Amino acid sequence: MKYSYYIFATEDSVMSVVSLENTITLALSVRDRHASAQWYEKNLGFQLLMHIDEAGWSEMQTKTEGVTLGLGEQAEPAPGNMVPVFGVADIASARAALEKENVKFDGETETVEGMVSTATFYDPDGNALMLAQDLTQQ
Repeated sequence: MKYSYYIFATEDSVMSVVSLENTITLALSVRDRHASAQWYEKNLGFQLLMHIDEAGWSEMQTKTEGVTLGLGEQAEPAPGNMVPVFGVADIASARAALEKENVKFDGETETVEGMVSTATFYDPDGNALMLAQDLTQQ
């Protein structure tokens, strides 16, 4: 028997520490971003959004609104190591709020000027998560 659990927000709900945008990028490590992008396009119908060669990054629009697939090029990819990347409007304030809650971050916030700022952090079980601020519209 299958059970579904639903949690409904109420006026008494606890507010989150950071305010996330309505986007998420699922980041995968791959050997060849261009070949992988073609595979995802052909087999799953994803649409290429961009190749950023200087950053070793490609991004594809999935069939789900607000969800993109990021392809990070690695000499030795780690299959099964997907990192959800949550969009935020202000990465510095989001990071500060999480650090105030003793959330562990992996190093400093990294920025590719005119593109994106990212910061990797961990949940209590050591799963990697990432915050990202889009800098293309600034």
